[in-house]
Amino acid sequence: MKSILITGVGGGVGQSVLKALKDGPYGIVGIDAEPLAAGLHAVPKAYTGLYASDPRYIDRLLEVCRLEQCGLIFPGHDAELMPLSEQAARLREAGVVAVVSSPEVVRTCDDKIATNTFLKANGFSVPRTWQLSEVASFPGPVVLKPQRGGARSRGTYMASTAREFDIYCQLIDPANCVVQEYIEGDEYTCGSVTLDGRCTGVIVMRRTLRDGDTHKAFVEREPRIEATVHAIVTRLQPFGACNVQLRVRNGEPYVFEINSRCSGTTGARALAGFNEPLMIAGRLLDGLPPVHTIREMTVLRHWKELAVENFRILELREKGHQTGDGSSL
Repeated sequence: MKSILITGVGGGVGQSVLKALKDGPYGIVGIDAEPLAAGLHAVPKAYTGLYASDPRYIDRLLEVCRLEQCGLIFPGHDAELMPLSEQAARLREAGVVAVVSSPEVVRTCDDKIATNTFLKANGFSVPRTWQLSEVASFPGPVVLKPQRGGARSRGTYMASTAREFDIYCQLIDPANCVVQEYIEGDEYTCGSVTLDGRCTGVIVMRRTLRDGDTHKAFVEREPRIEATVHAIVTRLQPFGACNVQLRVRNGEPYVFEINSRCSGTTGARALAGFNEPLMIAGRLLDGLPPVHTIREMTVLRHWKELAVENFRILELREKGHQTGDGSSL
């Protein structure tokens, strides 16, 4: 049985993928550039890696994959998507599949203007969106956010008044900022799996946020939203998991973000019967059809401490490898 390498396990996405795969049939290996990354101490096998900007980044991943016989890589950090996508052919030649979309899809999803343009061109409802330089005066309630490279609502501000807008404009990078119409209504995070060019399933979760992360999630059956997400990913053609975020106003879904990767709610979706990593791994490693049975439920986020002996951290720092006790997050 081949193992699966999960990168960026110090962050919410990587740890969420760990949770989704922890009870599956595959060996799990974690990697992160930081020895104090919590996910490194919650898996049987862990390695220190390199930052995605390091020219040796892919070499290190291949080294770990050879040592642990990993057949798949799930990326846990946005910065890793493009390097993995651009080197996907090299990885495949070594017998490793990176669960990452094409460079074109990664670029479209990373850029809020490109995402908005793609959605409008394909007939989907979107909030009005401008580059900051195009806004001469306060256009009404808006959200200011990074055009490229945003994550977990960092650098994101909601302005209800002209005064707030002027203040927030002083806090952001004007060269990397979009201004987006604020859509009043419930917010949803939606997961999907696309394999062999076909969307094999969608899950819809209404959510509340705290500090940019999903704090409470409500798994609901919403046929109109499900159909919208299905249509978007069918047109976009991501590979593997794809996350679509939207708000609903007067019954109409307005999509404001697409992430061509697993999301921080991947583990919560698995609890509801939609296990994206396991479906993808089963199909790619064992040829199994991706199946799911979604259960409507409420998922409440909570902290859980992970105690690690100091010698294990020192060992990971010094040797770059650790065999842990497999404790779950």
